[in-house]
Amino acid sequence: MIDSGNTAWLLTATALVLFMTLPGLALFYGGLVRAENLLSVLMQCFAIACLVSVLWLLGAYSLSFSGTAPWLGNLDKVLLFGVGRDAADPNTKIPETVFFMFQMTFAIITPALIIGAFAERMRFTAVLLFTTLWLVLVYVPVAHWVWGGGWLMAKGVLDFAGGLVVHLTAGMSALVLAILIGPRNGFPNDVRPPHAPWMTMAGACMLWVGWFGFNAGSALKAGGDAGMAMTVTHISAATAALVWLAIESVKFGKPSVVGIVTGAVAGLATITPASGFVGPVGALIIGLAGGTICYGMVMLVKKRFRIDDSLDVFAVHGVGGSIGVLLTAIFVDAALGGAGLIEGRSVAGQLGIQITGVIAVLLWSLLLTYVIAKAVQAFIGLRVDSDTEEQGLDLRLHGERGYNM
Repeated sequence: MIDSGNTAWLLTATALVLFMTLPGLALFYGGLVRAENLLSVLMQCFAIACLVSVLWLLGAYSLSFSGTAPWLGNLDKVLLFGVGRDAADPNTKIPETVFFMFQMTFAIITPALIIGAFAERMRFTAVLLFTTLWLVLVYVPVAHWVWGGGWLMAKGVLDFAGGLVVHLTAGMSALVLAILIGPRNGFPNDVRPPHAPWMTMAGACMLWVGWFGFNAGSALKAGGDAGMAMTVTHISAATAALVWLAIESVKFGKPSVVGIVTGAVAGLATITPASGFVGPVGALIIGLAGGTICYGMVMLVKKRFRIDDSLDVFAVHGVGGSIGVLLTAIFVDAALGGAGLIEGRSVAGQLGIQITGVIAVLLWSLLLTYVIAKAVQAFIGLRVDSDTEEQGLDLRLHGERGYNM
């Protein structure tokens, strides 16, 4: 029997998560780059969505969500062979085709997040080749480890909606790519400011709304867990945004649009792994931690280490996701308003499992991304030439301009 209520909610959540990338993330990133590179960012987001969709059907889904091996799934569901129209999970009673689509939207947005690390300077063909290899070698194994019956799932790691699978993989890979590809011309003293903060604000609003599908949809049921996940998602985002606003007001005397929306995204990323496990008090503290620590990491990465992670993917998503994963172990405790630890497990025991998950995913993402990036660099090159970077990727790579005035 298929549950129509659960199915209707997951269909809606799937559309919301796709909306996060198309057009939410595309506009969020697009407003942050130079006007001459707007279309390149939009094109990369759109092309990645199309590419990952096909790869998901061709085998990435099957390798993530079939079989019980600890490291990787099998190929039983390639092209959805053997998955009937009415095939459904016995617990959630949701058609597997809907679950396939829901998880596809997560696989789409994760490599799209990495765009922010190399914005304005990476070859378009290199983006596509890197995404193909990265999806298969980084995202798919981690998704299986955490959600598909792999070794981290067996250990009892808590990652409700992607702190490890989405944010840490993307953030760590972004840092590696930013280092390997090198900084933008003029970084750090002569980098042009975002050309359209209003566009970034619009994209951030779409991301915020879409994140309800991301987190509440991960309950896979229309019930209390989904309701609480939506509630804590909103609280964390609002809290982190206010933290960012307060820091900028004190430090610079005035808050910025780009700052407050970046804070909101940091809060959303930080609450993601905890969203189905914690209560409102936990969300408030997670939002405070995410806003404060992620802001500090943005400054540390760019000012202290001089790494041009152009749109702060590592500091916001990698660090935010990791913070959320670790704090989940504390605020899942029923005494703090959470869903409760499994019987016989202490907060310290759960924290040890969470730390194991963070270390494993961090190292896997770092090593495999380095190998993939080096391979792409050797095969077709990663970076555009200096003239193309100066003139802008829109005209030189795509033959179009974002603005014709």
